[in-house]
Parts: sequence; C-alpha cells; structure tokens
Amino acid sequence: MRLPRLAWRQLRRDLASGDIRILIAALTLAVVAVTAIGFVTDRAERALAIEANRLLGGDAVLRGDQPISGALREAAMAPGLAHTETVEFQSMIRVGEGADANLRLGDLRALGEGFPLRGRFVVDDARGEHDAGGIPAPGTLWMSRAGADQLGARPGDAVSIGQSRLTLAALVVQEPDAAMDYFNVAPRVFLNLADLPATGLVQEGSRIRYRLVVAGDAAAVERFTGVAKASLGRGQRLETIADARPEIRSALDRAGRFLGLAALVSVVLAAVAVAMAARRHGHRHLSGAAVMRCLGASQRTLVGIHVGEMLLLGLSASALGVAIAFVLQWAVGAWLAQALGLSIPPAGWLPALQGLAVGMVVLLAFAAPPVLALRRVSALRVLRRDLDRAEPAAWAVLLSGFAGLAALVWWKAGSATLGGAMLLGIGATLGALALLAWAMIVLVRRMRARLRGALRYGLANVSRRAGSSIAQVTALGLGLMALLLLTFVRTDLLDRWQLSLAQDAPNRFIINVQSDQVQPVRDFIAAQGLAAPTLVPMVRARLIERNGTPARGESVAERVEAEGGDARQAQRRAEREFNLSFADALRDDNKVVAGKFWGTTRPARPELSVEEKFAASLGWKLGDRITFDIAGQRFTGRITSLRSIDWESFRPNFFVLASPGALDGYPASYITAVSVPVSKPRFTAGLVQRFPNLSVIDIDAVLKQVRSIGDQVSTVVQVVFWFAFGAGVLVLLAAVGASQDERLQEGGVMRVLGASRGQLRLAQASEFAAIGLLAGLVAAIAASVLSGVVAREVFDLPWQPNWAMAAAGGALGMAAALAAGLFATRRVVDAPPSVTLREIDS
Repeated sequence: MRLPRLAWRQLRRDLASGDIRILIAALTLAVVAVTAIGFVTDRAERALAIEANRLLGGDAVLRGDQPISGALREAAMAPGLAHTETVEFQSMIRVGEGADANLRLGDLRALGEGFPLRGRFVVDDARGEHDAGGIPAPGTLWMSRAGADQLGARPGDAVSIGQSRLTLAALVVQEPDAAMDYFNVAPRVFLNLADLPATGLVQEGSRIRYRLVVAGDAAAVERFTGVAKASLGRGQRLETIADARPEIRSALDRAGRFLGLAALVSVVLAAVAVAMAARRHGHRHLSGAAVMRCLGASQRTLVGIHVGEMLLLGLSASALGVAIAFVLQWAVGAWLAQALGLSIPPAGWLPALQGLAVGMVVLLAFAAPPVLALRRVSALRVLRRDLDRAEPAAWAVLLSGFAGLAALVWWKAGSATLGGAMLLGIGATLGALALLAWAMIVLVRRMRARLRGALRYGLANVSRRAGSSIAQVTALGLGLMALLLLTFVRTDLLDRWQLSLAQDAPNRFIINVQSDQVQPVRDFIAAQGLAAPTLVPMVRARLIERNGTPARGESVAERVEAEGGDARQAQRRAEREFNLSFADALRDDNKVVAGKFWGTTRPARPELSVEEKFAASLGWKLGDRITFDIAGQRFTGRITSLRSIDWESFRPNFFVLASPGALDGYPASYITAVSVPVSKPRFTAGLVQRFPNLSVIDIDAVLKQVRSIGDQVSTVVQVVFWFAFGAGVLVLLAAVGASQDERLQEGGVMRVLGASRGQLRLAQASEFAAIGLLAGLVAAIAASVLSGVVAREVFDLPWQPNWAMAAAGGALGMAAALAAGLFATRRVVDAPPSVTLREIDS
C-alpha cells in the first residue's frame, strides 16, 4: 500500500503546483470529445433507425403465406413489444355500377388495430391533407391517390370488394411502408381487418400474405428477431429496415459511416493532445526524480509512483470527461429532437465505457514512455542541469504511441477499409510532416544570418529546438489533417445528398410500354411540356441454371450459406422474377468495378453485366454462365463485368444487363421515369386514358419520405461535425499549449534583458507562423488525398480534389496555430519575468 499512497500524494502535489493541469485538461478534453460524440452518435443512430422503421410500419415485420402462430406469435407478445397484424391479397375492385363501372385488379391491405406501430398515414379527404391518426373505420376504406385516378374514384364513392360494398373515405397521400417496394402497379386499397370476413375473399386456396408487425425497445426487438430467424418456416420471411430500397439504405449507411469517422477523428485528436501534454509532464518531473534517486529511491519505486499517478490521473480525468460529455449530449440531444421533430432515445452506457477506455489507452500509450524514462534519470542532475534529460528512445515512443493509436483507430473505425485508410494516411502524414519539419529547420539555420531583429530570434527558436519543433509540427499537422478530412468528407456527403434528392428527381415510373408505343409515349410526354424521357427495354425472366447446374432457391441458399453469405436473401432473389435489360453504353450512374463492359461492339456470344452486390449475394462471379427462362425459351449469357449502381438517382436501373442483340427475339416492354410537377395533376389520368395498357407508378410519397430521411440525416451529420470540430479545436489548443515551457523561460529572460512586449510578440508570431504554415500546408494536402480515398472506398461517393478548400484549410491551420500559440504564451508579456522564471523548472 506504500506506493499507491505515494502516487496519490504526488498527484495531489502536482495538482496544487499546477504541473499536471495541462495533462489533465488535455486528457479530459480528449475524453469529452470521444464520449460526447459517441453519446450523440449513439442517440442519433437509434433515432434515425426508429425514423427509418416508419417505412416498415414497425421495427420488424414477419411475413408468411399462412396465419402466423405458435412460437412466433408468442415471441411477438413478449414484454417490451407492441404488435399488430395485416393481411394482404389481390382482388378485383369495382367503382360504379353497370356499364359505367370501372374494374381493376387491386392490392388489398386489411389493417389490424394499432397499425402502424411506426410512422403514419397521411390522407386527403374533406378536411384536406392530414395525419390519419389510425386506420379506416369499419365499413370504410382508403385508396391510394394513384389508384383512385386509375379507377376514377373520389371520396364518398361506393367501392365493391368481393361480397362487400364499402365507402371510400379518403385518399392515401403517404403510407408507412411504401418505400420498401414502390414498384407495385395495382391500386392499393386499405380497409379495416374487421371488414375482411364479410368480403368472402378468404377461402381455401386464396393467395393471401399475412404480416405480423412488432415494435419496441431495441433489446426486445433484437430478442424477437433472434427467435424469428431460428423459427422461420416454409414461406415465412423476416424483414427489417436492412431490406428497404437501396435509396433508403444508402443514406442511412453513409450517415452511420460519417458518424464513425467523426468518432475516429476525435480519437486522433485525443492522441495528439495527450502525447504533447505527457511530454511536458515527463520533462517537469526530471528534477524531482533526481532528488528521489539521491534519497535512495529505486527504479522500481520511481516507476510505481509515476505509473500509479498516471493511473489515478487517467481514471479521474476520464471520469470527469465522461460526466461533462453526458451533460453536453443531454443539451445537444434536446436541441436535436426539436430540430428533427422526432423523439431521441436516451443515451446508453456503451459510449461512456468507450470514453473511459479511450482515455486510459491514450494515456498509457503516449504518457507511459516519458514517465518510464524517469527511472533512468541521473542523481547528478540535482547539481548539473545540463546532463542528459533521460528522454525515452524515439523509436520506443513512436512504436508505443502508434501501436496505441492503431488499436484505437481500428476499434473505432468499424470498417477495415476506413481503419486501414486512416492508419496509412496517419503514417504517411507523420512521415511527411517530420521530413518537411527537418528540412525547414535546415533551411532556417542557413537563413538565420540574413535575418534581423525579432524575426531572426523567432525563427532561430525553430532551429534551436529541433526536436520540439518537429514534434509540434507533426502533432499540429496531424490534428489539422483530421479536422480537414472531416470537413472535406462532410462537404462531399451533403453535396451528394442535395444532388441526389433534388426537387426535379423522377417521381413517376411508366412501365409496360410496348415497342410500337415508344415514340407515341415520347410525343405525349413532350406535349405536356416535360423533359424528353429515355425509354429502357425490360425483359421478364426466371433464373434456372448457373454454369449448367440447376439454380433452385434452396440449392442456391445452401451454397451461399456455406460461403458465409445471407442464405435467406439468396433464396429470395433466386426464386424471384428477374428484370433483364440490354444496353450498348452505361449512364453516369453505372460504373464498371470488375471485368470489361462490351461497349458499342456487339459480342459474338451473349454477355452479362451484373450489379456487384447482387452478384455477391447469389455467389455469382466473373466468367459464370447464367441461364434464364424467358417465356418458355432458354437464354444463357456469360458474366463479363460487374457494376456499381447509384440507386439514389431514382432512374430505371437493372441488376442484370445483357449485351446488344443478345435479347433480340424475346418479348420485351419498355420502362421510363419522368418528373411531373404538382401543376400537372392530370398527367397520370391523361396518359392512362391515351394508353390504357400502361402502368404509372407514383413515387411522390416515397420521395417525400426519402427526402425527409435525408434532411434528418443531414442535420445529424451537421451537428456531429460541428461538435467534433469544436472539441477538436479545444484539444488542439491544449496540445499547442502543452509545449510552451521553454518559450516562457526564454521570454522571461528576454524581458529581463530589456526586450519590449512588441518584440516578444513578433518573435513568437514568426515562430508559430512558420510551424503553422508548414503543418497547415501538409495537413491540407494529406486531407485532400485521404478524403478522396475515404469518399470513394468507404462512402461510395464521386470525388474531385477541391484545392481551393485545401488552400483555405491550410491558411486556417496556420491562423489556428498562430492564435493558439500566442494565447498559450500570453503570460510572457503579461506576467513579471520573476514570476515566470520561478514557475518554470529549467
């Protein structure tokens, strides 16, 4: 117990003397940055997940072709969960009587009480558009606006479904799960589940789909999904937000990656600040360690005292940082809830534990080498201060610090690509910064004789303290690089969302256009004053073979599962009907990522280009021969390229493309997408009246939901960015201020020798400007290059270097270093020289 008591006494003494305050401040700020961002990120991600689940109507949906019962229904009734059910099927819908009646095959959805558990219906009735607040009352129904246009129905009309006649009470403007699969051309009708038996449509052999919807706290939903996955029977399927349309998933995935990047940047900044402060702390304890060696203290005792002090300091500073972060995230969470207009879940404890872990790992990785070096201090240093300062070996410090930083980066990245890119970027930046700092020192030494006055003194300090200058340039440059990287990626991300979710995005899909209707449809759309559309051919097909082996759903699932893939998704995709198309050129929203695209040259044999993730989900690879059944005819093609698709373009895209001429002779129709302004409400009715065989899919409601998700995600990204930026600036201030003892001492000596305040300020400004200019320049270049790698490989974003922003970032970096340095050394000109010199241990 003797060493812990001595460590505690030394910590108290250091706190009283102020020797350790900068290290505590740096560590506390580092933990605040990491933990607060973790808190905000955790709460924001869960809030966005809940908001996104509104597109499902709940947190998870279990689908089946038979009523769901047994263990699955019991799991849905577990504590912490709410549940409801819906029934879906297709049937003829009739509006009107006699010869004037309009009939269509409709998609009927019978809704149970409580649906939706997430999200809401927005309906249009006599009161205008408003939140429905529930489901249709018994005896009434709702109909999608597009479906009502097809049937010529208006609120108040009688609608016949099976043996029932129900009153059309409202038109549905927005439904909760429309964005899950909006390619449903049939008019959608919503009725109360209690009215379903009276229709007489539920009979033996009816093709009915049953849905069990659950919602609740995350732990309860996770338990339900675990039970459901283990208990799924034939014809049953579990859906979560991961099964949403690619446009929805990409926005949420990119937001999650950005939040992870922000946390990663905070870890890098934490390491920078603590490393600089720990170096100062070790230097200040050299004399004390020498005195203890004179009094007989062993190396083991010195190590025990100082390491014990570090552990006590780390625990106390980390706990303080977590407490401050909790208060900050509470305030930010309240503001975020108001800004997003949704409920933000309370913070969990995981970010707090992560903050404590980051604080301790950073402290031990960067503070341990200087502290352990104190055991080697010579007792003669009590008499001779010019002896070796017993600095730890540079390789030991570098290896220890980089190993600790690498472990934290890899842990917080959540992505091997992001973690590897960051580590390579950090390593390359550190190397470039150290090399250029050394070159600057050599240059300054040669130029020093040509300079005069305070400018000469300031630049001389850069070359005189070579090791300190290199450390400051690398630390400051690394911190600036991290902040600039976050700035560049955030700008690219927001620009991308604004571009993909533009108001003129296509909001009507027109399908089933026949070959002889292509030009008339183009002419009709042009006559409406809309942009000329591109009609894309589409061929319906079913997968039957891969490389000559039958590709049945179960066999595909078994093979994919053996390779570590998602068997359920593979089986579902193998059994579905494919939409094939052909093209001789790729649009800008398609990029070849593997293999070679045929281009305008017509291959001798049919070739296929497949979307990369779709191919991976089915285990398809380059060179595979895939066979489809098209209207009873076999079609075989070889995969020669894999593509990435920008689904956020909202333009017609296909998982599988065939080479030109490969699908000649097979029955095909055409599909297109157009943007119809609200000023043309009769566009759909006019088009269908002119071409009755066409199906028009109105995705305005889906676009509104996607834009809503995008706006909310953008707000979260903005908040987290500025939070990380503010925390990073504070940490950089601590890092710059942690290496000012020698400057304070020399400034005090110069004051004694008669230097004026202006001369001191000019000397300091020239030194910090040189350090900041070099650090800012390298940081801007490194951040630009690294942001390109991260944007392309992690965020799947198009990237072009923004050198204007890089130049501005470099200039701001120099200004930040200059301001922080002058602020940290303000005592040189404000305090009497005697006070400054007494407080500094030379």
